[in-house]
Amino acid sequence: MLICDDRRLEMVAETETVRVLDVQYRCGVVGKGNNNNNDADLYDCDVKVEFEVDVNVPDDASNVPVEPDTLQFVPCIRSGSCADIGPRRFMEDEHIRIDNLSSYLGSVVRCPSPSAFYGVFDGHGGPDAAAYIKKNAMRFFFEGVDFSPVSESNDVALDEVENSFRKAFLLADVALADDCTVSSSSGTTALTALILGRQLLIANAGDCRAVLCRRGEAIDMSQDHRPIYASERQRVMNLGGYIEDGYLNGVLSVSRALGDWDMKLPRGSSSPLIAEPEFQQTVLTEDDEFLIIGCDGIWDVMTSQDAVSIVRRGLRRHDNPEQCARDLVMEALRKNTFDNLTVIVICFSPLDHRESSPTPKQQKVRCVSLSEEALCSLKKLLDSNGDDDCKYT
Repeated sequence: MLICDDRRLEMVAETETVRVLDVQYRCGVVGKGNNNNNDADLYDCDVKVEFEVDVNVPDDASNVPVEPDTLQFVPCIRSGSCADIGPRRFMEDEHIRIDNLSSYLGSVVRCPSPSAFYGVFDGHGGPDAAAYIKKNAMRFFFEGVDFSPVSESNDVALDEVENSFRKAFLLADVALADDCTVSSSSGTTALTALILGRQLLIANAGDCRAVLCRRGEAIDMSQDHRPIYASERQRVMNLGGYIEDGYLNGVLSVSRALGDWDMKLPRGSSSPLIAEPEFQQTVLTEDDEFLIIGCDGIWDVMTSQDAVSIVRRGLRRHDNPEQCARDLVMEALRKNTFDNLTVIVICFSPLDHRESSPTPKQQKVRCVSLSEEALCSLKKLLDSNGDDDCKYT
């Protein structure tokens, strides 16, 4: 073991080089098996060392290009989904997952890039209504619509998209009443997520939920429509409905849904059960990592933050949104959910947002020169392998 006491150090800084010259050390060798530094015998040797350190500092720091404070973030969209019947006898959930809407629609609808569309539909009273909405969703939502002028600065175009989707929900509701293949007692909740460039638009009628992960924090992008919640309770009461054991008119656990025409007839009358969606929108930034949309079988047994944490950990491990969706379903089953399970995980940006530590600056040794006496001492030290009879003073 060598013990060194720096006696004299001279440093000369140059443009990208640090040279250390003519360094004198007081060195000692500890006898074999002795770890007490106080027992070391010391000797002096002159060591001349010259090395170069790449400090990466330019002569004129003012010439270093500075990144703009805000770069134009472009979502990199990829998604995964999972659906499971859960403990129920029948599967009544449906979902839609389109990562590239522009390519899917072709020349029918003009869309900004990137563009994507997702939907989850939680059926009740049988699978008819949810299956019907999934089958006809593209016609309801995109027939004759032009999304090309949409941008975060064009409020008029965004309002038009929102109005278009509102009409699509109501059109789909009426279509369920007119289709004789769909039972009048069958209905479905519906939540859609539309991405146009950097714009995210959520439309929701029912108790499905959309949750945005923003730097690890869960941001609810929808409100559950259940008759037990204050805002919905008041609306239901104002329209002549009532709530019994948490159920609308003692029958339905949601206060907004498509279909269920046995509760809305006669057509045109004011019903406490409505298909009118509520909207939330945001401009995506580099802080937004992913979006989770899912039916209530997920949210009945976990909070929005619980779901975000599960997905975030999963993405950091395997970078697979499909596996993350499966993880959410498995966790809900472990927590004894009593419903069908459907969830979609949509990623917007590169996976890992953790700041990496700066790479340590590496030293580049150019040359090392020792005096003849020091070289001799070092050679004897190495040859002796620490034997007690090889101590130098």
